[in-house]
Amino acid sequence: MKVLLASPNFHQARGNTVTVQRISDGLNKLGIETEIINITDGCKLTSLPKADIVHGFNAYRFGQFIKKLGEKPERYVVTMTGTDLNIDLHDPVKKTAVIQTIINAEAIHVFDEEAKLVLAGEVPEAKDKISVIHQGTVIFSEAGADYKKEHGTFLFLLPAGIRKVKNIPFAIEKLKLLYEKNPRIRLWLAGPIIEEEEGNIVKTLTEKNKEWVQYLGQIPHHHMGELYRQADAVLNTSHSEGQPAAILEAMEYSLPVLAANNLGNRNIISHQETGLIYTNPVEFLDNADKLVNNNELRIKLGQAAKLYVEGSHSSEYEAKTLQKIYETILEKSPSKH
Repeated sequence: MKVLLASPNFHQARGNTVTVQRISDGLNKLGIETEIINITDGCKLTSLPKADIVHGFNAYRFGQFIKKLGEKPERYVVTMTGTDLNIDLHDPVKKTAVIQTIINAEAIHVFDEEAKLVLAGEVPEAKDKISVIHQGTVIFSEAGADYKKEHGTFLFLLPAGIRKVKNIPFAIEKLKLLYEKNPRIRLWLAGPIIEEEEGNIVKTLTEKNKEWVQYLGQIPHHHMGELYRQADAVLNTSHSEGQPAAILEAMEYSLPVLAANNLGNRNIISHQETGLIYTNPVEFLDNADKLVNNNELRIKLGQAAKLYVEGSHSSEYEAKTLQKIYETILEKSPSKH
């Protein structure tokens, strides 16, 4: 079997890229051939490479991509990655396109039960095609780049592509209030600039706060383990998330995570059990302060986070479940296979 994985922005170190590469690696281990194509940023493809099944990521972007093809894929699976479910599906301009892509799919993959409920509520006719498969995680090798935090400091890490939805200025502006009381605090930002205007805002803020904030730029994914090993806590300040791979990776490293109260984050983190969730700036500051000053809480949350990820986010399970979905689709239409 050959599966064509169609990913938006595959050339950038973003959540979708990490997800697609991990799924590809997992399928390869099961003996399934995969090919990854990038479907955004001036993609010039007018026809698809030969494959038994096409698996698109992000219903809106994948739908826009297949519209431009001379020959549409005979059968495809689509993964709802976050923005398509939480934003595009409720956008009057994009909603119809998202629904069309979903209705024409043989199967739809979402990361959690709440996402399934949202999607089934919006597109009831697709309800029976929706499968919930939690994201797997990646284990990083020990070797990598050499990132070292300053001795005696407390390091928050915020891994995210720089775009408005990630709400990165909020993290800098709020942590500054803690930094002014506790000069041990440091913040590292890691991720590519995706929206230039937001990139300029973040760079300006970083420059103003250079004593304690550092923008590391786009980090090759296989070097992220080095950053997790240096960090004391990880932040996610996004307005919207699908199921953030970076949070799962941080939890795998037994790191406490402080995350915004959105669908994707809520579905991974149980507040005060496997991490901390905040709803407003006061809660953000209160919880960040607790992480800095309560070593026992940090250790407890980090250990519970690691256990949760090991039990619920297996890459092997993810790949095997997708394999079953593909096989079921191919059995239904053997004449085309």
